[in-house]
Amino acid sequence: MTDLLRSLFVLACLALCAPAHAQLTVQITRGMTAPIPIAIVPFAVTQGPIPVDVAQVVENDLERSGRFQGLERGSMLEQPVPGTRFDLANWRLLKTDYLVIGRVVPDGQQWTVQFELYNVLTGERLLGYSLPSAPGALKQAAHRVSDMVYEKILGVPGAFSTRIAYVAVSGVAPQRRYRLVVADADGENPRVILDSREPIMSPAWSPDGDRLAYVSFEGQMSAIYVQELRTGRRERVSARAGINGAPAWSPDGRRLALTLSSREGNVDVYVMDLASRDLLRITDDAAIDTEPAWAPDGRTLYFTSDRAGRPQVYRIALAAGQRPARVTFEGPYNARPRVSPDGRQLVVVTLDQGAYRLGVVDVATGRSRVITNGRLDEGPSFAPNGQTVIYATRERGRGVLATAAVDGSVTSRLTSEVGDIREPAWSPQPRT
Repeated sequence: MTDLLRSLFVLACLALCAPAHAQLTVQITRGMTAPIPIAIVPFAVTQGPIPVDVAQVVENDLERSGRFQGLERGSMLEQPVPGTRFDLANWRLLKTDYLVIGRVVPDGQQWTVQFELYNVLTGERLLGYSLPSAPGALKQAAHRVSDMVYEKILGVPGAFSTRIAYVAVSGVAPQRRYRLVVADADGENPRVILDSREPIMSPAWSPDGDRLAYVSFEGQMSAIYVQELRTGRRERVSARAGINGAPAWSPDGRRLALTLSSREGNVDVYVMDLASRDLLRITDDAAIDTEPAWAPDGRTLYFTSDRAGRPQVYRIALAAGQRPARVTFEGPYNARPRVSPDGRQLVVVTLDQGAYRLGVVDVATGRSRVITNGRLDEGPSFAPNGQTVIYATRERGRGVLATAAVDGSVTSRLTSEVGDIREPAWSPQPRT
């Protein structure tokens, strides 16, 4: 068994173990040494009560990013709302750099969330916005407020209103159950998408965030399915003899890159047109070629191959007659590439000091840096803003999810009360 095949087998086994109904708990394990001080004043409610403390959600989001430190409500000298006068000197006295004030207003059959963001030091009003919200979507509106505040201050879109998918397994054989779960990015509101007695692996989001592709071993054989999240309707798109694995959506949502094996057992990368189900073979080598990932241009694929003797990452253009070019050279093992939204970086699983950790590779220079410190960190997925990676790791013998900023400055853990959780995938930005 080659090193790559052995590693794929180990990772597949580890992906099979966590109860899905339990909400994830997020804990910052490393934050900025000097987080930005910000005050999120409780939002006034013109007609209450309301089911969500919008200001608290915003404060929790920003603090979970590791880049902000909220001001305790008991320390606030006043609690202004939009349209009223307040004294910025009070907030300077509390050494607060930014101030968010707001209100929640009933508007027929829905709510309207109004908020303003101020630079306390200059007195400038940086944002003033009104967001309509259905009664059951008030928390999602709060996450959107967090996204806008984060982007205005840091210049990078927030990802608080996105979602994550992951695989959870409960019970022991022969009663083990596998669940594909979708939750908010903060781990709350988990929803089971698929409940099965057979293993589920490799969830991947469609670019519009409406569908998931994944591998299921129903009938004791691997097959790739595409499932609509809103309706639950799913379709089996590949169930060929041998390996059907590692689905990855093209940027236009019309194709899937996937890993298939031939009758002789050789493993290669293919691209499937989802409308016609036609297959285009991308690699044709005696080595194992697997784990495809699309570049943002939709014309290039990255993949893992052991054609040089050990697993490394390669790139190939989809034009006729193209040959793969090796991308990673630092270290004896680099696998499972995932491409940043701007296409400038890859995150890979790399062998570092005898442990499998995550490394970020600069596509232009090939230089890499390790950003995690676990013993078995795997399954990376970029946040849609490109600033953070979510991945699976082990903690005290259990599988947990974790995040790491691409510069290594901020890390967090997402844990469940019992069992293991694996195979995370971060959704694209929601459509507005």
